[in-house]
Amino acid sequence: MTPSNTPTAPTDSAHPLSLFEFWPGWIFYTPVVIYWILLGIRYGDVTLPTAANPRVVTGGLCGESKSSILDMAGSYASRWIAPYTTFTTGPQDATQALQAIREHDLHFPIVLKPDVGCNGTGVKLVHSEQELTQTIATFPRGVTLMLQRLIPWKAEAGLFYIREADAPHGYLSSLTYKDIPTLTGNGHDTLLSLLQQDTRTAKVLHIYTPRLAKRLNDIPAKGEEIELVFTGNHCKGAIFRNGIADITPELTARIDAIMQDIPDFHFGRIDVKFRSVEALRRGEDFEIIEINGAGSEATHIWDARTTLREAYAAQFHHYAASFRIGAAKKAAGWKPTSLWRGIRLWRWQKRLLASYPLND
Repeated sequence: MTPSNTPTAPTDSAHPLSLFEFWPGWIFYTPVVIYWILLGIRYGDVTLPTAANPRVVTGGLCGESKSSILDMAGSYASRWIAPYTTFTTGPQDATQALQAIREHDLHFPIVLKPDVGCNGTGVKLVHSEQELTQTIATFPRGVTLMLQRLIPWKAEAGLFYIREADAPHGYLSSLTYKDIPTLTGNGHDTLLSLLQQDTRTAKVLHIYTPRLAKRLNDIPAKGEEIELVFTGNHCKGAIFRNGIADITPELTARIDAIMQDIPDFHFGRIDVKFRSVEALRRGEDFEIIEINGAGSEATHIWDARTTLREAYAAQFHHYAASFRIGAAKKAAGWKPTSLWRGIRLWRWQKRLLASYPLND
């Protein structure tokens, strides 16, 4: 399957799911946590990754504002970021949101998402002023939301960027294509039946059925394509494929130039939408949706063809880099986030995520 301007099919019959792809998080991440603790013992500080991007809250491990990272972008990097604005929920929030949309020359449909969040939680696609007002009301009061231009290209990728603390240039350690899964109607089966027949979706119905609850008994017309999710997040149902073979010197140089225009950013994943694989390989025709810091993953590990050994090797490689960079930044005078402040921010973010509406 090759990313293009249209969504790809939801299944790979040879590899519908990997062995560990949807294990409970506590099972999969236990070895990662142990490795993190061992690195902390080795370096004498378990919080060093929070200094890897020292101008970002916790280095981007948790509790950071998405817009605050994008706001740091210089004039060159800003050219590659999809236009966005923010507002805070409360009295007159819909009016403020509409005013912000006009001031930043944004147009419907538009993407609405929490400024603090992860894994696509609460991300909504809004088509009109009325829908915007209704959607804002589903969020808790006093939270900051982002409004971002809907990028016309459907193809999406996550690029993991690492630049050692004293290195003149960074590199890309991972490229993951994110396919929005679709099902095609046949004119007689319900959407639920189509989900149950598909070799991949049938194994993870719990991911799709809550979001599609109102449509499960609908019978899609023959040839009608139904997108199962909007957000390109694995845990929300998107399909991830390893695209490391498409990392080129041109793409690496472009991403490096962009990320060096964000002060002291060394470690994280850049999520982009792009026109075509060929253009992405040339470092052209893509827009950045968001930039994630120390809490992000090299998401190629969720390719169904990735082995458990390969997944852990990638996790260990990246966390070792975050500790190494954090240690160097600490030696240069930057202070990591304290353990207890990090825990407080993590708990605060967890409560926020639980209060957001279901994503599209």
